[in-house]
Amino acid sequence: MTRRTIDPPELFRRVVGGHKLYAYVQAVTGGELLFISGLLARNAAGDIIGVGDMAAQIAQIGENLQLCLEAAGGSLADLVKTTTYTTDIDEFFRHPAVRMRFLGAALPASTTVEVRRLSHPDFLVEIEAVAHLQGR
Repeated sequence: MTRRTIDPPELFRRVVGGHKLYAYVQAVTGGELLFISGLLARNAAGDIIGVGDMAAQIAQIGENLQLCLEAAGGSLADLVKTTTYTTDIDEFFRHPAVRMRFLGAALPASTTVEVRRLSHPDFLVEIEAVAHLQGR
């Protein structure tokens, strides 16, 4: 099993708050791929966390993502791709430290898109992910 991060030197590297935010390419062979549905800022009881607070929602989603990965026998370091949907991309990019707390170890390939609305008006962010578990 191999996993390689590839960043062509000819491409711009996005850095916010001193953090490189993503890798352009994650190449994996062998192992098992996990496809994680879009996660929202809900706790185990189903309550929406961080209404009106982008940083709190990103943190809750990061915790939910970690729970999903751990349930499958992985960790945040196994992430290879994330897709983020946000209702306010400018506000989202004000919180790189929160995002990096969860995604920084893996530095996955990443896409971020601003959308008009998510599945409930109180949701500000939704993140789906792909992870690669080694040795499976």
